[in-house]
Amino acid sequence: MAIAISLAADPRNTSGKGPARQLRRAGRIPATLYGANRAPLSLTLDPTQVNRILHSESGHNTIFNLAVAAGETTAAMLVDWQREPLRGRLLHVDIKRIALDQAIRVKIPVQVQGEAQGVKLQGGILEIVTREVEIECLPGEIPEHIIVNVSELSIGQNLRVGDLHLEGNLRVRTDSDRVIAHVVAVKEVVEAAPVEAAAAPAEPEVLKKGKGEAEEGAAPAGKEAAKDKEKKK
Repeated sequence: MAIAISLAADPRNTSGKGPARQLRRAGRIPATLYGANRAPLSLTLDPTQVNRILHSESGHNTIFNLAVAAGETTAAMLVDWQREPLRGRLLHVDIKRIALDQAIRVKIPVQVQGEAQGVKLQGGILEIVTREVEIECLPGEIPEHIIVNVSELSIGQNLRVGDLHLEGNLRVRTDSDRVIAHVVAVKEVVEAAPVEAAAAPAEPEVLKKGKGEAEEGAAPAGKEAAKDKEKKK
């Protein structure tokens, strides 16, 4: 495999936030190189060169030659990077040594092709569920993307990772049951009728009895006593 891209690096002997800020003010960023059962190296890089790799067609899956001043030259790839939240400037990158004769695992973007029948003829909506899949292959065989054709999908149908047909020695490592894309029906939005404000409950009527009023249906105490005397006689 011929590697067309090179990235120059310098060794770094300092660590911590203070020295890292000084590096960035000087137009450099800190980096760490590891892998291949070798000791990690602390480096400094030109962020412009790193951004050029990240924005290329193959992006972070680009294999490049990393040349360390007065040190090793190795095939490598970017595996992690941090950016400033507001301005998006690179703050730090991690780089991994790559053995060109050994398979590696990388995540590849999924590119959808075609117009689904469920969208074109049935008025459905195509939803992309999985936008990248993990594959295993040799570094020289890493594809830029994986194309999936969704033309035959109708409403209720889906395309799964297990439906992919990759060429060469590429092996898919993502779960075969994971859905890549499916077509769903448009859900009608039914507005609920406004709930009328409930009437305020009427306050219970309190009946007040005067001192001389008797309970309804109760006989006067004097008449009841007279009836008891008549019965005893």
